[in-house]
Amino acid sequence: MTPPQAGELFDHYHLDDVVARSGMATIFRATDQRSGQQVAIKVPHPEVESDPALFDRFQREAEIGRRLDHPGVMKVFPTEDSNQVYMVMEWVDGELLRQLLQQERKLPLEQTVSIVLQICEVLEYVHKHDVVHRDLKPENVMIDDLGRIKLIDFGIAASAGARRLTFANFSKTMGTPDYISPEQVKGKRGDVRSDIYALGVMLYEMSTGALPFSGPNPFAVMNSRLLNSPVPPRELNPEISPQLQETIYRALEREPKNRYASVRELAWDLQHPETVGVADRRELHEWKRQRNANSRKVWLYVALALLPVAIFVLMVLLAHR
Repeated sequence: MTPPQAGELFDHYHLDDVVARSGMATIFRATDQRSGQQVAIKVPHPEVESDPALFDRFQREAEIGRRLDHPGVMKVFPTEDSNQVYMVMEWVDGELLRQLLQQERKLPLEQTVSIVLQICEVLEYVHKHDVVHRDLKPENVMIDDLGRIKLIDFGIAASAGARRLTFANFSKTMGTPDYISPEQVKGKRGDVRSDIYALGVMLYEMSTGALPFSGPNPFAVMNSRLLNSPVPPRELNPEISPQLQETIYRALEREPKNRYASVRELAWDLQHPETVGVADRRELHEWKRQRNANSRKVWLYVALALLPVAIFVLMVLLAHR
């Protein structure tokens, strides 16, 4: 079937223009011809319809979007029987959090905390309805002109009892490498604490302008979070208080049992920093040892680079005697 184009009439919707394209779908801004309401139409690419895993992801996003009813979750409207495969969503004026970060690199701490608290509120509702997002990242958070957020893309979200996702099919059904939790890297089922970990990564990124873990490829990034400790947030942004740094560390705990058990606990610490006890963390000591080791390596490389110069100077001095 030929993919629809902007300007066409698609069932009862006029496709006004293309607003986004991804590897899975094209999103149109459209007008419902019956009500005059602006909506977003998400149409999967033909290869998605022919791929069982990707098509399942598309259908799951639509089903969860129709079931959840919260102002912080992008609403998915029911569609009539049609020979076309598509999803009708509410139209939201605003920008993605990723776009905001690309413009600003890091956000003011007050704005950062406000965004994270809103996400916590939405996640509390989502988790109470036995849904885990599992792909939280700045690309999946919309911010409108009033600073209000909406979560989007529940394509790899899981309901209670859903099948476990494995490392082998990471590219199609697991989260983004920069935000995926350590337990998901190990092939375990993600739960509410996996969403909290991803939110911790976003909190780190928004407040420091950097990601806690990096690497030359996705597998290196994921492996790094199993072995290394991130640069302490206060080293990258001295405006971060010790209490906020501790909150970030608690959200990023490698072991789920040591992490915040619920988004409500995370929200409480963000709203009441005076109650946050600052621990003498192993991560800080590990990072200092790693920094000192790297510093010694740098000086060793400098010494080795200067050795030929020193030998040359010595030979010149001896030749002039």
